[in-house]
Amino acid sequence: MIRDAAGLAAAGLIPEHAHTAIEAVGAQYAVAITPTMQALIETPDDPIGRQFVPDPAELVRLPHEAADPIGDDAHSPLPGLVHRYPDRVLLKPLLACPVYCRFCFRREHVGPGGGTLTADQLEAAYDYIAARPAIREVILTGGDPLMLSPRRLRDMLARLGAIAHVELLRLHSRVPVADPGRVTAELAAALRHDTPVWLLVHANHAREFTPDARSALRRLGAEGVGLLGQSVLLRGVNDSPYALEALFRAMLRARVKPYYLHQLDPAPGTARFDVPIAEGQRIVATLRGRVTGLAWPTYVLDIPGGHGKVPIGPEYLEEGAVRDPWGGLHALAGPGDAV
Repeated sequence: MIRDAAGLAAAGLIPEHAHTAIEAVGAQYAVAITPTMQALIETPDDPIGRQFVPDPAELVRLPHEAADPIGDDAHSPLPGLVHRYPDRVLLKPLLACPVYCRFCFRREHVGPGGGTLTADQLEAAYDYIAARPAIREVILTGGDPLMLSPRRLRDMLARLGAIAHVELLRLHSRVPVADPGRVTAELAAALRHDTPVWLLVHANHAREFTPDARSALRRLGAEGVGLLGQSVLLRGVNDSPYALEALFRAMLRARVKPYYLHQLDPAPGTARFDVPIAEGQRIVATLRGRVTGLAWPTYVLDIPGGHGKVPIGPEYLEEGAVRDPWGGLHALAGPGDAV
């Protein structure tokens, strides 16, 4: 595991003269690259290296960037709990991850010493959820919940699943692609539950779906875990029709349904990854007609300030007409089709 400037230099991922500048970045934002991800990096600025190798530009903060870009803190009634929508809550049992993405919207909070909720804090979270029948879904995020031990994961899901009105359990994780060896038979079995369990796998490039990653995902699928994919549209990583097509096809081959393509959240020091929304819409539009609908995620923006997530995909309806996947415009004939 690479965790600092010295490790990056030894691996040939940063030049010796950049050592001091990268140390400064590491002092502000956590660094971790697993052996699995390191093996995929061809150059520090390739689509894999760019996601994980720190850059001095991370210390440049633009006026529109915020430490809490999607407003989690304003919707946090208890430590580790975010309640933005009436029917679901986020539960963040820990703030550690297998890798630290250079574009992470929680980069001010996550790290190797990332806080783990105490037993009392977890009990308070369970009580909060149990007291609110409108909550139908609990989403374990963080940090990465698959960094927990199988025993703790099993116990947590058991407590949440025992709450009568909780109908869905969801986990957001990078582990299956970033550290697939962690997905042991014991860990996969810990996710087996009578309450439906869905795992959202975060991956941004087709090369992340290694043979080991696909094996880890098969292990989870065999335990009845539903598999969905979420990605972030990133400059220099997947900002082309070809890269996105390859990514979504790789997901489907791994039996992961592409679910969300996120617009970048404006966290501090992440501007080098930004793809403007209009450009993102043009890129996404090119996929219609060239990939199966199964490969089509919802392109979404988490409105800065905590105002919720909305779809921002390309529009095909125009006044009195509809545009086909290849750019042709066709009149809408029916009386109910007027726009």
